[in-house]
Amino acid sequence: MSNEEAGRGAAPTLDQARRQIARYGLDADPQAVLVAVRLMAAGARLDRASEVHFSRFGLSTGRYRLLVDLEDNDGEKSPSQLAKSLGVSRATVTGLVDGLEREGLVARRASAEDGRGAVVVLTARGARRLHDMAADHFTRVQALVGGLTADERGLFLDLLERITQRIGALTAE
Repeated sequence: MSNEEAGRGAAPTLDQARRQIARYGLDADPQAVLVAVRLMAAGARLDRASEVHFSRFGLSTGRYRLLVDLEDNDGEKSPSQLAKSLGVSRATVTGLVDGLEREGLVARRASAEDGRGAVVVLTARGARRLHDMAADHFTRVQALVGGLTADERGLFLDLLERITQRIGALTAE
C-alpha cells in the first residue's frame, strides 16, 4: 500500500496492510503500518486543502506561515531565523520573501544589530492581510477539528507531538 494508493481518496484498510506485509514476508505490525499510511495520506490531503484555503486570501500556506511568524516575533526576523522556525531552507525563505515583498506584505531592511545583515519586516499591509482573513481562517480551522471533543483534541495534540518527534525514522540513512 503505497502513499500514492492511500492518497487517492479511499482509506486503506487493515486487511490491505496485512496483505502487503505478507506479500513481502515482513514481520511488521499491520496496525502501525496502517496508522502511518493513513497519517501520510491525511497530511497530503490537508496540504492540498490548505493551499486552496490560503489561496482565498492570495497566499500560500508557506507565505501565511511566514507572515504569522513575523507577526509573532515583533514584526521582524532574519531570513536564517525564519528558515529555522519554519523548518525550511534559506532558499525557500528567499522565494517566499520575494513574493511577499512584491505584494508589499513584507520588506527587507538592514539589521539594526548588524548593518551587514538583513531582516524581513512585516509591513502594515501584511498585518492588515492577516487581520482581514482572521475571522474566516479561524472559523474554518476550528471547523476542521469540530468533530472532536476538548479531551480528544488534547489527546490528539499529544499523539501528534509524539509522532512528530519520530519523523526522522522516515529520513534516517
